[in-house]
Amino acid sequence: MAELKRIMYVEDEPDIRAVAELALVSVGGFEVMLCESGEDALARVDGFQPDLILLDVMMPRLDGPETLQALRQKPGLAEVPVAFMTAKVQSSEVESYKALGAIDVIAKPFDPMTLSDKVQGIWDQHVG
Repeated sequence: MAELKRIMYVEDEPDIRAVAELALVSVGGFEVMLCESGEDALARVDGFQPDLILLDVMMPRLDGPETLQALRQKPGLAEVPVAFMTAKVQSSEVESYKALGAIDVIAKPFDPMTLSDKVQGIWDQHVG
């Protein structure tokens, strides 16, 4: 079973990034690279080689789905699992994100105390 260690989290909102970092690093023990935009993620992903990418859906310029498309074009990233994080979690919206290639969707706002367990559960269900 593959182990989840390295997570790239792409989120334009600094407060949410900070809470997610605390949740994933301090509570979950993951190694996390935080990116503030899709462009930031594309520029830095090669040096990090994430096991999993968490993508905010609503971001200025490159949104989550556009960032996912661009990441899929990069060598070695086509198979990296991606989960979207969004407040838009109607079943039709979730299905559309999965149709884009996401393995799951995490609802925002999220509980910082359970986020790492939720991420690990998604990993175990889809990858591990």
